[in-house]
Amino acid sequence: MVCFGDLPGEYALEKSSKIVVLPIPYDGTSTWVKGSDKGPEALLEASANMELYDIETDSEVYLHGIHTAPAVSENKSPEDMVQAAEKEALKYIDSGKFLVTIGGEHSVSIGPIQAHAKRYKNLSVLQIDAHTDLRDSYQGSKNNHACVMARAQELCPIVQVGIRSMDSGEMERLDRNRVFWAHHIARGDEWMDKAIDLLTDNVYLTVDLDGFDPSILPSTGTPEPGGLQWYQALSFLKKLVERKNLVGFDIVELCPNPYEKSSDFLAAKLLYKILSYKFAKAE
Repeated sequence: MVCFGDLPGEYALEKSSKIVVLPIPYDGTSTWVKGSDKGPEALLEASANMELYDIETDSEVYLHGIHTAPAVSENKSPEDMVQAAEKEALKYIDSGKFLVTIGGEHSVSIGPIQAHAKRYKNLSVLQIDAHTDLRDSYQGSKNNHACVMARAQELCPIVQVGIRSMDSGEMERLDRNRVFWAHHIARGDEWMDKAIDLLTDNVYLTVDLDGFDPSILPSTGTPEPGGLQWYQALSFLKKLVERKNLVGFDIVELCPNPYEKSSDFLAAKLLYKILSYKFAKAE
C-alpha cells in the first residue's frame, strides 16, 4: 500500500510521526455489496492526489508526521481480526501515537474501540452512520459489522448521529435520548451542540461512510438516502474537536468503484480534515 498523502519520507517515519494510519482491509461479514477490503488502498491512493495545505485551519498537519502502518491482514474470522486489530491499536496508543484506523467493513472498528477504552478513562464513542449497528449477534458472530455499536455500548456511553435504518430487534438496545435521527438532522443544526453535550471528555469517533448522503458518497456497501452533507459534517466535527478531546477515530465502509473516484477522495479528505482540526492548535 502507498503511504497516506504520498508524503516526503521524513514525514512518514513511524518513530518521528505523531499520527499513525492503520489499514484493516477486512470484508468478512458484509451482507450486500462486497469490496470494502479494497477501501484502505483506494483511500490511500486518493490521498496522494490531495493538497496538503488546509485552507480552513491555515495549517499543514502532515508536518506533525503521518506514518502509514502495515495493514492488519488477519482474516480467518471476525473474532481473530478484532483481536489482531486491538493488539496493533494498543501498540501505537502505548507508544504515544494518535491512531486513525481505515477499513474495511465496520467490524474493524471494534478492536480500536476496545483498545482506546482500555487506555482512556471517561471515554465515549461517537458514531456517524446510516445504521444503528446494535445487534447483539448477527450471522453467528458478535463481531459482525452489524454489532459494532453493541460492543461499544458494553464499554462506554455512545452517541449515534445520522441514523436512518435499523431492525426492530435493535430497539431493546437503543437509547432514544442518545440518537440523532437523519430526518431530525435535516431540519437544522441545533442537534450538533445537543449531541456533543452528551459525550464525555474523551471521545473516540467512528465514521461509517454510509452516514454521508449517497449523492456525495455513492461508493459504500449499504447506501441509504438522506445522509449528511459535506459541510454539515465538517461543521459538526469541528465543534466536536473544539469542545472535546478526540483521542482517536476510524473511517470505514468505503467500497471503491473503479469508475467513481470522488468517494475515495472524500474519504481521504475527511481523514485529513479531522486531523487538521485536531492538530491545528498545536502548530
